[in-house]
Amino acid sequence: MSATTTASAPDQGVMKDLSFLNRWLPAWILAAMAAGLLLGRLVPGIDTALEAVKVGEVSLPIAIGLLVMMYPVLAKVRYDETHRVAGDRRLLGASLVLNWVVGPALMFVLAWALLPDLPEYRTGLIIVGLARCIAMVMIWNDLACGDREAAAVLVAVNSVFQVLAFGVLGWFYLQVLPAWLGLPTTSAEFSVWSIVVSVLVFLGIPLAAGFLTRTLGEKAKGRQWYEERFLPKLGPWALYGLLFTIVLLFALQGDAITSNPWDVARIALPLLAYFFLMFGIALLASRALGLNYAKSTTVAFTAAGNNFELAIAVAIATFGVTSGQALAGVVGPLIEVPVLVALVYVSLWAGRKLFPGDATVPTR
Repeated sequence: MSATTTASAPDQGVMKDLSFLNRWLPAWILAAMAAGLLLGRLVPGIDTALEAVKVGEVSLPIAIGLLVMMYPVLAKVRYDETHRVAGDRRLLGASLVLNWVVGPALMFVLAWALLPDLPEYRTGLIIVGLARCIAMVMIWNDLACGDREAAAVLVAVNSVFQVLAFGVLGWFYLQVLPAWLGLPTTSAEFSVWSIVVSVLVFLGIPLAAGFLTRTLGEKAKGRQWYEERFLPKLGPWALYGLLFTIVLLFALQGDAITSNPWDVARIALPLLAYFFLMFGIALLASRALGLNYAKSTTVAFTAAGNNFELAIAVAIATFGVTSGQALAGVVGPLIEVPVLVALVYVSLWAGRKLFPGDATVPTR
């Protein structure tokens, strides 16, 4: 998908020119979710098999799926242009405030407002709010024609803050703030090592691979060959990795999801509110700061997405695999994936409305 200054004909919506795979992405994702749930229910012992080998607290097959998903997206980044993003104080400032102040606070409010009688699920959602996205956001940003270089920088910044701030914010939102407000508190100890491993594996490995691929590919064949011939062949693997990961995630947690449908519905409500509110707040705030469509979209998806792999790992390590906190983390991808796919379409549609005359608004 390209970003040019020329507007396309009114009768040619952005969806018409998407590839077959991208155009039907919601259907593929729903099919992958359904396949995962069926697999989890119909194949005895699949959860044990998937959990047999782990990277940190994440199943090895899921880790492989995440790496396959991340690598093509990070291979598309023009790393020689990231300096322009690092120097954009409005972009970095907006992202930091939205991710580490607004996001956790909003999830805290929604969890207490909508789950006042379910402390385990409430705690699980607060943990989700602290785990900022460092993986799938690259997929959504790319589909919405956001700024790839900005996304790479913001994901890296989130990763550093995740290691430094996750434990402190968990202590604040589970103990300090509830005590100030006269609410029940929750004791929790977070493993800094599990957070470090998550960041190093799911960002570090594909980031290094993507950087080396572009550097060596351009050196050997040139940028034109790399972007016009190599990337189109590599690109679809990001979505293949996404679908593979979704199947495994839902196969692993299918029993917990299908056995507690009402609980899933209760957990889904604050998550739905969170995703739409965070995306809308971030997009409009970025536009108000004078950022263009591509950067505003990147800030919005970075703020709206969450690192459910980390949230699930922390919840399991702290409260146990059968805990309500873990279930709240598991429900996250069930809601996030289709909602953020929908927000890709919303972003593409809203671009022309909110950013008239912007050269970074995709025409197809």
